[in-house]
Amino acid sequence: MPELAEVEFYRKQWSPGLGQTIEKVLLHPKARIFREADSTAIGKALKGSRLVDSLAHGKQMCFRFSNDSWLGIHLGMSGRLQTAHPEIVPSRHEHLVLVTDKLALVFTDPRMFGKVLHDRSASPPVWWAGLPPQPQESAFDRKRFREILSRHPRQPLKALLLDQESFPGVGNWMADEILWRARIHPASRPLELSAYKRGQLFGKVKEVCADALRVIGTDWGNPPDSWLFNHRWKRGGTCPVSGQPLEFITVGGRTTCYSPAIQKA
Repeated sequence: MPELAEVEFYRKQWSPGLGQTIEKVLLHPKARIFREADSTAIGKALKGSRLVDSLAHGKQMCFRFSNDSWLGIHLGMSGRLQTAHPEIVPSRHEHLVLVTDKLALVFTDPRMFGKVLHDRSASPPVWWAGLPPQPQESAFDRKRFREILSRHPRQPLKALLLDQESFPGVGNWMADEILWRARIHPASRPLELSAYKRGQLFGKVKEVCADALRVIGTDWGNPPDSWLFNHRWKRGGTCPVSGQPLEFITVGGRTTCYSPAIQKA
């Protein structure tokens, strides 16, 4: 599932449409991505409007239009945004297409785990305005971090990092990267952390989010081999710090890669 940086990358794929008027809305009205929205209302509302802004938050995106329409998009497992020629004939996986005179903005989702939200209002809708601070934002400070840890003292840190109310945008690979850089075992719990380790964890949350946005969120660049990222995807990988084998365990129901040599239980 796309994480913070991948979502930011895909948000930018619709940037060429900013300021342009939507002349046609092509969609598959019965597609599962519209399970929480009225596809007919979306088509009527967006036709004739201009795309004026785009935002990303965690694993979600929001696009604002000139007639007080708000379009929320969650990519799910296989969703992606892209542009195409304005004379596009949507394929069976291209469930939402916004056509201008210069290009088409396309939401493709073969597996349809993604979803679309829609609202008409002068201010941001509830599903967007009520989102918590993101780890890369200044509002996500040490005070908020301490509060999160104190609310979940016994939860394994790998599972806690995946909690989107606490760490929006952090997914499986980012959580593994954070804990590996902080030298903390994924099954460790907040109550077991020393003040030093808490400080390390906070710093690495900020660091990994910034690095991911810089390297992946900009132009889907390749992370360097000094990251855990390049070594965690298949069995037999080695830790780029210790040179020792990486191992896979299940924590909080999720497959987790870590380095036993430097992430002690």
